[in-house]
Amino acid sequence: MDAPVRIAMWSGPRNISTAMMRAFENRPDTAVIDEPFYAAYLKISGIDHPLREETLAAHESDWRKVVDVLVGPVPQGRAIFYQKHMTHHMLPEIGRDWMALCRNAFLIRAPEAVLASYSAKRAEFLPADIGYETQCEIFDRQAGKLGTAPPVIDAEDVLRDPRSALGALCVALDIPFSEQMLSWPAGPRAADGAWAPAWYDSVERSTGFAPPRNHPPLTGELMTIADSVRPHYEYLARYKLTFPLPRYAGAREPSA
Repeated sequence: MDAPVRIAMWSGPRNISTAMMRAFENRPDTAVIDEPFYAAYLKISGIDHPLREETLAAHESDWRKVVDVLVGPVPQGRAIFYQKHMTHHMLPEIGRDWMALCRNAFLIRAPEAVLASYSAKRAEFLPADIGYETQCEIFDRQAGKLGTAPPVIDAEDVLRDPRSALGALCVALDIPFSEQMLSWPAGPRAADGAWAPAWYDSVERSTGFAPPRNHPPLTGELMTIADSVRPHYEYLARYKLTFPLPRYAGAREPSA
């Protein structure tokens, strides 16, 4: 890899996106950036989010200056620049031409799991706040330019078999896989955004990818939102990376 590899990972919230950032940050060849358009999104939209003022004070809110960082010199001169992006941050006012300089990938998750987690952080929100429709729009934009589907990875597959899932993702991104992606030290990181205290409590306790959890069934308005975004999830899931997964936990080869 002579030129820097810029990976734009497109996700909605509560989609193991921060754990994925941890995995890449633990590689010695990789620099990361955490939701670089968050402050611009807050400024343009005027939406109220946890730690809004702290985020606006600590991060660049001019999207053009953010783009300069994303396509400029890679921090610490690293070979890979992993960019954790939230699709709902990409308002119509924010330009997208810079994406052509990145290897774009898409992290998806079933809406039931996303909403069970997101609703614990924000009591009131709209389908647009979890980014499914915009994720499909960005996917179609990149697929149209490439003439083929860019990499799509499902969060549940990562949780079930991190080594195989991340290995498949690295192949699709044309970068080497590193075992160091599978675990990391607990605690906060300097690269975490100013919003981390409101959103990252679980990942700060983590040291790797945890097995998938069963969530209680959604009801009422949450189920209505899940039904409205499910076609977008299912559309992207048609293109997700596939690889062998264990049939049950603890599987092993028969004794000789």
